[in-house]
Amino acid sequence: MKDFSQALDALKEGKRIQRVGWNGKGMFLFLVNGSNFTVNREPLLSIMGAGTEVTYRPHIDMKDAEGKIVPWLASQTDLLANDWEVLNITQAAS
Repeated sequence: MKDFSQALDALKEGKRIQRVGWNGKGMFLFLVNGSNFTVNREPLLSIMGAGTEVTYRPHIDMKDAEGKIVPWLASQTDLLANDWEVLNITQAAS
């Protein structure tokens, strides 16, 4: 078991993490590195204009129980939990 500071270090190393107490099958967090892209679709097209270069900052996303990806925001419970674990490749694929 790890606390969140150890889990965050694992994320920065490119590993996937989860809490033991999460009920959803296949749920985990992963770090998304920053990237640049050129705007070519909505909603950014009407906000920033076609051809504008956008920089996405690094952030943490979650694969949820339905297999969808969503930006993740830590709760106080998550930050103080000691049940974080690193997933191995086979766990993340299921």
